[in-house]
Amino acid sequence: MIFRIIFVAIFPIILSAPAFAIQTGKAAPNFSLPSSDGKTYKLSDQRGKVVILEWLNHGCPFVKKHYNERHKNMQKLQKKYTGKEVVWLSIISSAEGKQGYSTPAKANADRKDKGAKSTAILIDKFGKVGKMYDAKTTPHMFVINPKGMLVYQGAIDNKPSADPEDIPGATNYVTMALDWAISPASAKDSFSPASTKPYGCSVKY
Repeated sequence: MIFRIIFVAIFPIILSAPAFAIQTGKAAPNFSLPSSDGKTYKLSDQRGKVVILEWLNHGCPFVKKHYNERHKNMQKLQKKYTGKEVVWLSIISSAEGKQGYSTPAKANADRKDKGAKSTAILIDKFGKVGKMYDAKTTPHMFVINPKGMLVYQGAIDNKPSADPEDIPGATNYVTMALDWAISPASAKDSFSPASTKPYGCSVKY
């Protein structure tokens, strides 16, 4: 009887949503983080623009897939969308001593080496923002519309592999979400799929 009482008491906790989970269709949590180039980026300052958050770890095979020299998938997306309408923020939440951890100098060197075209690389040294957004993998992608609402979260595409040759035949959810977010339709409709299961290496908090 004691065992049954304890089981019933803890069962709802097991089924509850993660403490840091956020919902699409709701306001994206505000945050402020330093960038590798010495600036500070605050999400609320980007209101009126589409914002994409990309969790980054260059030591992860799944990240290497999208930054590989042949396809340069992530770099091409960054170059296509980053500008007046879209702010692309790559976030490093790896803890010191763990894979993917980066100093500002290293992040700048990696950015140059990979030819990345994001707006900025943000250093989330203590993982506060990563946990706030419940970022689970690298990459894990979030798209926020000009009103500050989260409209998409999840995988970059529908091919959950580390093989770069899967890129050409993939359905890119991020491209779809960004095209929708910068269109007039986004003011009255909702994007689908609003969320997908992210794939990649676990974020090394």
